[in-house]
Parts: sequence; C-alpha cells; structure tokens
Amino acid sequence: MSEFQQPIAHTASGTPRWVGLAVVVLTATSLLGLGVSWSALNHASSAEQANQAALKQANDTLSQRLAKTEDVNQQLESDLRVVTDKLSVTHEDLVKARKQSKSAVGEVDKRVTGLETSVKSELATKANAEDVNRLNGDVSGVKNDLDATKNNLQMARSEMGTLIARNHDEIDQLRHMGTRDYYEFSVTRKGGPQKVGTIQVELRDTNTRKNQYTINVVADDKTFEKKNRSVNEPIFFYTGGSRAALELVINKVTKSSATGYLSAPKTAGTTAASTSSSSGR
Repeated sequence: MSEFQQPIAHTASGTPRWVGLAVVVLTATSLLGLGVSWSALNHASSAEQANQAALKQANDTLSQRLAKTEDVNQQLESDLRVVTDKLSVTHEDLVKARKQSKSAVGEVDKRVTGLETSVKSELATKANAEDVNRLNGDVSGVKNDLDATKNNLQMARSEMGTLIARNHDEIDQLRHMGTRDYYEFSVTRKGGPQKVGTIQVELRDTNTRKNQYTINVVADDKTFEKKNRSVNEPIFFYTGGSRAALELVINKVTKSSATGYLSAPKTAGTTAASTSSSSGR
C-alpha cells in the first residue's frame, strides 16, 4: 500500500423524497387556503348585498309608515278643528237655551197663576153646575121613558097580549123590559134545522112577493109545519107542559132566508135572578 492514497470523493446520489412530498403538501395547503378565502369573500359579498336589500326595504317601509302617519295627523287636525267649531256652536246654543229656559219658567209661572185663578172660579160655581147636570140627567131619563112608552104604543099586540117587535131595535126594547127571553135568529132554506132556544127551526119555503113563508118547528121531539104564514105574524106553541106559550115571529124573508126571533117565558131561576138584581139596585 502506498503511503500516498487518493482522497475518496463522496457525491450525492439524488434529492430526498420527503422534500417533494413537503412541496406537494404546501402547494395543496396554499390552494385550499385560496379556495376558502375566495368562498368566504363570495359569502361576505352576498351577505352585504342581502343586508343592503333588507336595509333598503326597511327604509321604504318606514317611509310609507311615516307618510301614513302624516296623513292621519292631518286628518286628526282637521277633525279637531271641526269638533272645536262644533263645541263653540254648542256653547252658544247652551247660552241661548238657558235664556229661553228662564223665559219659559216665567211663562209657566204666569200660566200656573192663571190656571189657579180659573180653578178657584170653577170651584165656586161647581155646586150650581152639578145641580144643573143632575137636573139634565133627570130630564133625559124622563124623555127616554117617554120615548120607550111611545114606541111600545106603536108596537102591535098579539092575540095573547104580547108586544110584537118588527126589527132589532124593537127586540132590544122588549128585551130590556125583562119580562121574557128573546132569541134572534136567521135561517136558510138549505141550512136544515137550526137550534133556537129550546126548539129547532127549519125554513121550507118563502114568497117575497106576498111576504109569506113556510116553516117547520121541532119541539119536544115533534115536528109541526106552519105553512104560508105572514111576516110579523106571531106563532104560538107550548113545550114541556108549560102553561106559558112560546112566540115565534119572522120579521123579514128573502128568496132563500128568513130572519126573526123567538120569545120565551123566563124560567124560575132567571126570574129569581132578575128579581134579586132589581132589589139590589
């Protein structure tokens, strides 16, 4: 071996592999950061635009509300002016009403005073007026009695001595005499038997030219015919063994109907009641 050896030269065979990996990782990280930054920037821009739109909408809404509020305030001011004017008129009317009320009170006092004087005057003559009224009432009563008597004299009397009524007014006069019961009725040719008081009446025929009629009377389960009887001619018959006769009178006939009344003696109960009522008076 030689004392003098040549130095051994060490040379690198190549770049380590981890360096490349590190460069790739750093590059990917940079790209990811750039993507995140870009996305954040886009989101921030969108949010800013949304905020600006919302702010604009809020401003528009607020402007509309302010405009409406201003209109309402103007309307309220107008109403307030109207109410103020009306209150002023009402106050004037109130003043006038008070003046009129004072005048009316004075007028009422005058009328009350005049009425009091008039009442006193009437009270002073009341006794005389009552005497005159009482006398007039007595005269009217006497006149009515005279009229009733005159009418009774004008009424015809039957063979039994009873008065014969010719119309509703004369029937009322007889009824007020209180001696008998009176039942007014109207029957038709096709109406069949009709109950009148304690009997039944059936119209069979009429003759308006001669003022005559034919009628059936049903009493005590018996039927008897009265043929060609004249108007206002009384028909007498007895029922139930009574000694007092019933009286049937037809006052008016037409082609198909007849109108009249039935006169019956008062029963014992009715007579007693009438007597008791008269004694009570």
